[in-house]
Amino acid sequence: MNGHDGDEGEFRHGVARADAEAAVRTLLRWAGDDPTREGLLETPKRVVDAYGDWFSGYREDPEAYLRRTFEEVEGYDEMVVLRDIEYESHCEHHMAPIIGRVHIGYLPDRWVVGISKLARVVDVYARRFQVQEKMTAQIAQAISDVLRPRGVGVVVEGAHECMTTRGVHKRGVSMVTSTMLGSFRDDARTRAEFLSYIGIHAPRR
Repeated sequence: MNGHDGDEGEFRHGVARADAEAAVRTLLRWAGDDPTREGLLETPKRVVDAYGDWFSGYREDPEAYLRRTFEEVEGYDEMVVLRDIEYESHCEHHMAPIIGRVHIGYLPDRWVVGISKLARVVDVYARRFQVQEKMTAQIAQAISDVLRPRGVGVVVEGAHECMTTRGVHKRGVSMVTSTMLGSFRDDARTRAEFLSYIGIHAPRR
């Protein structure tokens, strides 16, 4: 069976499922446990199934969601903002969870998109190994490339388990990143309006 990316069969991304499960058993042994004991017998299967869900973003094209559903809205040229889009991701450095929220705003030139599709774009990028700064830029650039708005703003908040469960063990810390394109970068008033909608006050100069 040769399979293909996204196939639920024997192979995914060129890797046999049996090899993926064997890798989990190796990690269990490395951690100091016995993968053949009753409580861990099904763990490799469950972990591989979980990876199929957590990293399903590699099998999807985020721009396809935007291209498929955008529509012309006659005369509407005010800001569109979608706040508090929850996401779950994993950092590419420690494979630890990142959990947070994304806020998106854009100024349409001609086209708008169904708000659920903006949330799907977030999910596609989040369900990959990520660096928060990169994910923020990817979401903004995809919206800019497909919808061609006058400006895009994306703000991402994230709690990184690689910081809370290992290393410095600091809880209650969140990271905030932003990408501003077009008028959101060039016009301080547009940027301030967006930040006020999402509950962040721009610093005074």
